[in-house]
Amino acid sequence: MAGHALLSASGAYRWLACTPSAQLERQFANETSTFAAEGTAAHALAEHKLRRFLKLRSRKPVSEFDSPEMEEYTDAYVTYACELIAEARKRSSDAIVLLEQKLDYSEYAPQGYGTGDLIIVSDCTLDVVDLKYGRGVAVSAKKNPQMMLYALGALQIFDSIFDIQTVRMTIVQPRLDNISTDVLPIAELLHWAETELRPRAKLALNGEGEYIAGAHCRFCRARRTCRTRADTNMELAKLDFKAPALLSEEEIGAVLSKVDELTAWAGDVKDYALTEAVSSGKQWPGHKVVEGRSSRKYRDEAEVAQAILATGNFSDQDIYTKALLGITAMEKLLGKKQFGALLEPFISKAPGKPTLVPLSDKRPEYNAASADFKEEI
Repeated sequence: MAGHALLSASGAYRWLACTPSAQLERQFANETSTFAAEGTAAHALAEHKLRRFLKLRSRKPVSEFDSPEMEEYTDAYVTYACELIAEARKRSSDAIVLLEQKLDYSEYAPQGYGTGDLIIVSDCTLDVVDLKYGRGVAVSAKKNPQMMLYALGALQIFDSIFDIQTVRMTIVQPRLDNISTDVLPIAELLHWAETELRPRAKLALNGEGEYIAGAHCRFCRARRTCRTRADTNMELAKLDFKAPALLSEEEIGAVLSKVDELTAWAGDVKDYALTEAVSSGKQWPGHKVVEGRSSRKYRDEAEVAQAILATGNFSDQDIYTKALLGITAMEKLLGKKQFGALLEPFISKAPGKPTLVPLSDKRPEYNAASADFKEEI
């Protein structure tokens, strides 16, 4: 099971929605980032801590991302995981706990497999837990296809041993204080696997089906040059704005519903074009590469200070400033728990700047009458 599965669990949200994308992506190299590397380091540290809790041999991993913040956030995940393990052991003395378990769901999605961070089987319940270390967007476990695929893979291992009736899928995002759980009867999970997963996985494996653009494009390797995504976003420019002279409420609503994806798409295209131009000398019609604006900085602050003080016209007080660490840096220094305990009484938080979002957003509606908000100029 080396490498990445074509029908990966982590990419299921995409290839289930846009089945041909699974094969289309193969034309592009796998992308890596600092955020992905940081997530890998956090998973390794969390696994080490859970192995120690389970009294299994483990050597603490070392990485460039080690920090008090990572220690704290992985502790939060491990604490929650340990509570689930203790609960399972209360239900059943023969509970099984697996860490970083390879899960094969190829019965429903050919060649499909993934790795579950934490699998717990006890009595009639199967727990599937996934750690997400990113701080970008809160992810819901509700009918989450990645978690459902993990659950199917775990069932392949344990269904003949345990009388599993229910799967409980949990996503833990400690950096967002987000723990999302969804509970499904096994019968419902298997019905989804037969009626939705199996037929769409077959299409995906063969590169068949209809290209469909949407939020799932975000991590697709073909997103920058995908024609369907381009056509979908360019539809905004085709709206009939000829008459009357002002946009209607409905037309503005149509623009708002598409503008975030349109902006993301335009940014992806621009990034791709720049990367190609710089790396391979690609010349795009009507465009050229130039050196952007840059800011000045001291080569050596100590030498600068020495040169100024040597004039005899200035003192240390004139050229140095002293400032308290910012809130984010201070929280990182102290750790989230100690930061809260020591400084919570001294912290104020102004209302966030109003922003337009779809009605599906879970945040409460902004109340202009009660908010103490002033536009920054």
